[in-house]
Amino acid sequence: MSKRKVIITCAVTGSIHTPSMSPHLPVTPAQIAENAMGAARAGASILHLHARHPENGQPTPDPSVFRQFLPEIKSGTDAVINVTTGGGHNMTIDDRLAGPLELQPEMCSLNMGSMNFGLYPILDRRSDWQYDWEPVYLENTRDGIFRNTFADIEAILKRLGQGCGTRFEFECYDVGHLYNLAHFVDRGLAKPPFFVQTIFGILGGIGPDIDNLVHMRRIADRLFGQDYHWSVLAAGRHQTNFVTTGAIMGGNIRVGLEDNLYLSKGVMAESNEQQVRKIRHIVEELSLEVAAPEEVREMLQLKGPQNVNF
Repeated sequence: MSKRKVIITCAVTGSIHTPSMSPHLPVTPAQIAENAMGAARAGASILHLHARHPENGQPTPDPSVFRQFLPEIKSGTDAVINVTTGGGHNMTIDDRLAGPLELQPEMCSLNMGSMNFGLYPILDRRSDWQYDWEPVYLENTRDGIFRNTFADIEAILKRLGQGCGTRFEFECYDVGHLYNLAHFVDRGLAKPPFFVQTIFGILGGIGPDIDNLVHMRRIADRLFGQDYHWSVLAAGRHQTNFVTTGAIMGGNIRVGLEDNLYLSKGVMAESNEQQVRKIRHIVEELSLEVAAPEEVREMLQLKGPQNVNF
């Protein structure tokens, strides 16, 4: 029997945190590329990537900005490149798909349901902002919906999945999102093996309680059986506890500055590489092995880096 390998995904910059929250958050193309390649060297086999305006760090869906760092990452590492379809707050579906449809990566994220996505409580923790857009962006999540309707999901599965051969990191922020994925499996629009990312601790999604982790795993097992690879991420201070527990329970893990700005209590992570090295050390101390990119491509049946458009 072959030994189980743990997939480490690193979410390099995201669209949740803003530049004022950490001086180490990568925002320019050069910073994103450097952080991504450092994470890959440390053991991340999947790199989950967003783009930001180089001038002010605001999230952008512009394919031309992605092209300023994706080719460098591709040439500098053999890690799987996973481009967001979630984008950022107030982006339309067409905005969010502009980059993925042009770039046709091996993987993309796919959020499995509309939801509240509350970032506005961060405003209570600071009042000094480098850029005017930051507090406005956060405040807008108080009265905004992160839209992922059934029609939106179906369009992404057809246009990007069937049309471009891209496979997905199915992001499930609550139990209902697992059932939404099962719905598309039943309709034949989502094909195994599924890479199911269960997400804990976002205001509007399922909370960061270990009972919820166990419940999400149990429901995913019931719905998808042997046809899926389970992964875990948790926001902020819950990151290390949750992903470690997930690994012990047979899952894969995601870390990175998109999900958590800290390395340990009160200590900011200076790079994505630091977080990956920390969690890799924990995984290996548990006598588990980290999956290499070529193993991930086989596990998830990806099309290979030679078939992307960057």
